[in-house]
Amino acid sequence: MELDFLYVPSVDVAADAAYWVKVLGARLVFAVEGMGARVAMLELGPSGPRVLLTDHLKDQRTVLIYRVDDLDRTLEELHSKGWKRGRSLDIPHGPCVSFATPGGQRVAVYQLTRPEAANHFVGRIDFAIGTARKKRS
Repeated sequence: MELDFLYVPSVDVAADAAYWVKVLGARLVFAVEGMGARVAMLELGPSGPRVLLTDHLKDQRTVLIYRVDDLDRTLEELHSKGWKRGRSLDIPHGPCVSFATPGGQRVAVYQLTRPEAANHFVGRIDFAIGTARKKRS
């Protein structure tokens, strides 16, 4: 398993992304908006997981997203060790299963079946960082 992403909840993605860029020195990979949600991807260095700030997570716990070579085999191995399956979903990179550990940490495993997805949003800027979302009337 390799930790690819930290999926981090944010109440103000634009403001949080601005802080990460201006103060922490992160590189903004993309800032996309769609279906009522904002997501900004940030890199803090040449290696390590990318940070995805998002305003659409239902709870306020970060999700650690690990890439595996074979999702079915990984799920079988986890199940054989007493793991309890969580929610199946599809992320742009491929099929994914998220779950919580007994201690409440959020984890997801996915298989990279669409490698082209990594570059799909790169450079796309739908909203300026540091600007608040306009309130709906």
